[in-house]
Amino acid sequence: MFSSVFPHFSHSPQFSPHFPHSPAFSPFVPRFPPHFPHFFPIFPHIFPIFLPFYPFPPFFSFSRHFSSIPPFFPIFPPFFPIFPPFFPVFLIFSHFSPSFPPVFPIFPVFCPVPQRLERCVGVVTSLTGGLSEREANDALNAHICKGTPQHEEICLGLFTLVLTEPAQAQKCYRDLALVSRDGMNIVLNKINHILMEKYLKLQDTCRTQLLWLLRELVKSGVLGADGVCMTFMKQIAGGDVTAKNIWLAENVLEILTEQREWVLKSSLLVAMAVYTYLRLIVDHHGTAALQALRQKEVEFCVCLLRERFMDCFMIGRDLVRLLQNVARIPEFEQLWKDILHNPQVLSPQFTGVLQLLQSRTSRKFLACRLTPDMETKLLFMTSRVRFGQQKRYQDWFQRQYLSTPDSQSLRCDLIRYICGVVHPSNEVLSSDILPRWAIIGWLLTTCTSNVAASNAKLALFYDWLFFNPEKDSIMNIEPAILVMHHSMKPHPAITATLLDFMCRIIPNFYPPLEAHVRQGVFNSLTHIVEKRVLAHLAPLFDNPKLDKELRAMLREKFPEFCSSPSPPMEVKIEEPVAMEMENHLEKDDGCYDNAEAAFSDDEEELSSKGGKKREFRFHPIKESIVEEPVDITPFLEQLDESLRDKVLQLQKGSDTEAQCEVMQEIVDQVLEEDFDSEQLSVLASCLQELFKAHFRGEVLPEEITEESLEESVGKPLYLIFRNLCQMQEDNSGFSLLLDLLSELYQKQPKIGYHLLYYLRASKAALGRMGLYESFAQATQLGELHTCLMMDMKACQEDDVRLLCFLTPSIYTEVSPHLPSPLTPFPAPSQLQELVCHVMMGNLVMFRKDSVLNILIQSLDWETFEQYCTWQLFLAHNIPLETIIPILQHLKYKEHPEALSCLLLQLRREKPSEEMVKMVLSRPCHPEDQFTTSILRHWGLRHDDLLGEHIKALLIKNNSLPRKRQSLRSSSSKLAQLTLEQILEHLDNLRLNLTNTKHNFFSQTPILQALQHVQASCDEAHKMKFSDLFSLAEEYEDSSSKPPKSRRKATALASPRSRKNAAQPPNNEEESGSSSASEEEDTKPKPAKRKRKGSSAVGSDSD
Repeated sequence: MFSSVFPHFSHSPQFSPHFPHSPAFSPFVPRFPPHFPHFFPIFPHIFPIFLPFYPFPPFFSFSRHFSSIPPFFPIFPPFFPIFPPFFPVFLIFSHFSPSFPPVFPIFPVFCPVPQRLERCVGVVTSLTGGLSEREANDALNAHICKGTPQHEEICLGLFTLVLTEPAQAQKCYRDLALVSRDGMNIVLNKINHILMEKYLKLQDTCRTQLLWLLRELVKSGVLGADGVCMTFMKQIAGGDVTAKNIWLAENVLEILTEQREWVLKSSLLVAMAVYTYLRLIVDHHGTAALQALRQKEVEFCVCLLRERFMDCFMIGRDLVRLLQNVARIPEFEQLWKDILHNPQVLSPQFTGVLQLLQSRTSRKFLACRLTPDMETKLLFMTSRVRFGQQKRYQDWFQRQYLSTPDSQSLRCDLIRYICGVVHPSNEVLSSDILPRWAIIGWLLTTCTSNVAASNAKLALFYDWLFFNPEKDSIMNIEPAILVMHHSMKPHPAITATLLDFMCRIIPNFYPPLEAHVRQGVFNSLTHIVEKRVLAHLAPLFDNPKLDKELRAMLREKFPEFCSSPSPPMEVKIEEPVAMEMENHLEKDDGCYDNAEAAFSDDEEELSSKGGKKREFRFHPIKESIVEEPVDITPFLEQLDESLRDKVLQLQKGSDTEAQCEVMQEIVDQVLEEDFDSEQLSVLASCLQELFKAHFRGEVLPEEITEESLEESVGKPLYLIFRNLCQMQEDNSGFSLLLDLLSELYQKQPKIGYHLLYYLRASKAALGRMGLYESFAQATQLGELHTCLMMDMKACQEDDVRLLCFLTPSIYTEVSPHLPSPLTPFPAPSQLQELVCHVMMGNLVMFRKDSVLNILIQSLDWETFEQYCTWQLFLAHNIPLETIIPILQHLKYKEHPEALSCLLLQLRREKPSEEMVKMVLSRPCHPEDQFTTSILRHWGLRHDDLLGEHIKALLIKNNSLPRKRQSLRSSSSKLAQLTLEQILEHLDNLRLNLTNTKHNFFSQTPILQALQHVQASCDEAHKMKFSDLFSLAEEYEDSSSKPPKSRRKATALASPRSRKNAAQPPNNEEESGSSSASEEEDTKPKPAKRKRKGSSAVGSDSD
């Protein structure tokens, strides 16, 4: 039974919770004990249905232990303990090492959803345990008759058993159908809730059972099952061809196909299914399995379109856009012929494609192609994120959803959603919240496929083509014009591309409707000017940054909008004029005239060009700010009367002490049992407004003493931190305070590093730094590493001294096992301070098991950041052998910072065989002097040791057959050391040492190895390295002569080598080496003994 509930499975990367979630997620955020991930307390009876809700912190890398299992998800052992039968499921997962399988719970005691479902199952099992089916049914009905809460308990209990006990699912569903008194409305609502908010975190077994339950609901004809079916389709992600997503698409399609008669009863379901699968067909190509699924989708869509075209007509103009993408498929090609030339065949009410194109697409269709998780992230960015602070959110979204070639098709869905669904209020439009055009600009600039870029531009302008001011909204066409307007300075190529597309789409979209398209674009531009989205279009169309041909085309197509009062020499894109406020960004337009707008990849320092500058859009304001009266009236109206009075007292408080007293009263009221947790968000808004001054200026005192630190943490807002420190984690009030802080964090991200400072500086928080981990899990980010990095970046922007003050505590107390450097790179003075902390033992930032990966990651960073990383690494006492494999990743033109740092460090080391092997494995290039320089240095300082290592590598690489060796090297991702590489590097070293007094190549081990190689290599290599092999020949010829004459001959080298030798600079070390060689020359007998050894080596090769 349990093995079916807890299978071994791997999750797709889309489950990473690195992004701020909606507040609905906050009750399910876990609180890890400080010693995670090694030990957990054990709480049995926790349900597995929501098991992976627990977002595992990424500071422990699962990928290092289980390559197929990404972070944030547990691993389940094949065994389970025996518990009483009335507890149907228990949460158990193994530690990361197979040899250490302790049992751990995933949820804390106070997590409400699993507890509630567990209680419901407990009620069902207690009522039915040991009874026959008839008796059990009577017992359930009797319990339900007691009231609505009991009815809900039984329904949810049976529903949960269906998900967690596949063997009993049929029986539980039958009981559920018999006892439900509301047409299964409770179950349908719970399914929709899980699908919309928790689906990504469900186990595979529960997902399978949910689909099974949907199939049964459809078979039973349950009213409302069509809504559940549409929610399932919403979870099928576009641009995602991972196994789990394909499985979901295939199974939902199977249900729709099997229950076709039921599908046809709902016009909305027909339209939604056609819209969904028309979009998915584009992604499903390549493998045989995907081709088979694609054919099923094609047949399904064509069948519905032909039989129920007017039901599909409700989709509107976006139906044409999707049909365009699949027009080359034979079945759709025939359908297109009927749409264009014989529309009456499809429906008597259908007059032609123009009728469809003039119909606006409803929001529900545009929204259905984004998963709930994508939708949450986009809505968060367009309602919570400030302009200029969006890069980390965009980077997360890019990694999560847009990082693969298949995912490029998702950009069209995102742009259509932003244009047609996200319509911010005037209040948001006039604020500093990230505007829609900036997100669309980012989507366009990061697109890597030409086809996807063309489709994205069409999606952006699609509502323009047949725009009717009486039916269509200005908000649908506003983003396109604002992208062009704001991109003119930072990204003129984007503006030019979009203007060119706008001109060329008119004749090329569909030539028979060219006049209608021209009128639609003209209506759009006219409406934009009338609504004052832009005051004038002439500065955009006649801008000198555009090339002459494009400006000529614009004047030809739109002469009405190109008349400029004066020639635009230095055109301001928009003049600050009085504008009416109607659904657009009038206030923002003025401020962007004078401060160049930039997408997230252009966050460099902005220069003022006159006029008022809105600097806070790009970086925090540093200058003094005039305090304005705080208006919290809108929030006060939403608070309970008692809480409202206390907030007003807090606002009127004259001094800090009085405010602290009132703040403590507010915290006490929050901790009361009857407190309504829904008021936390409103309360957080009030506190954020009242305590804005807390987050300005430097936090750390100028002079750091115990008294000054204690005084600095006496702010009213810090009362929340103090109460948190005084509570146990299993206290119900603990979670409430964390939820309050989570709400505050959404509204004021600086609260994170203020909490860190309090935990570090306050005596009351001594030893409680681990609380930050609980806070991080409670935030919308949901995990420690991302939260820490964001807080440290915010701290760096505000107070670099504070950053260095906090860093040692973070690495030693908050999270000592971070897999990557956490601290953003400070200024040079702070870097020196961190180096001192490392050398004094107060701080450990790199560990042997992760330092190599960190240094490899750092290769993509800026120069200063790379040098900081290497400086911090060198401060640690980590053996160089740990990171020497990085050499295989370093290219001399791309990674000069790492190569120079590594070269200087190698210079101080004695060569080991592994070091020499890695150095020699670098490709030979005339401009890459790394290998020659370090070999020359080692040859001067450690010639005997280097000689032995080179001899060993030469013989080892010469002993393998050539073909087999090449196969090995071709199968490896990294370059393998080859015999030719060694010889090339040795030849370069020989040329470098020619005309010096150094006798490195006169060493017996080197000469013996060269003899060994020469005896077995082919003629091509003998010719290529003839000068090198001539040294070995001279050694063999001189074996019967006095050693001194041999050594003189060796030093002279061959005539060809003297001719081609580069003249190296003199080195004072050479005098020492020459005297050493003269000392060797007085000992001929050992050379003769080694000559015998040479023969032995030769015989091995024979």
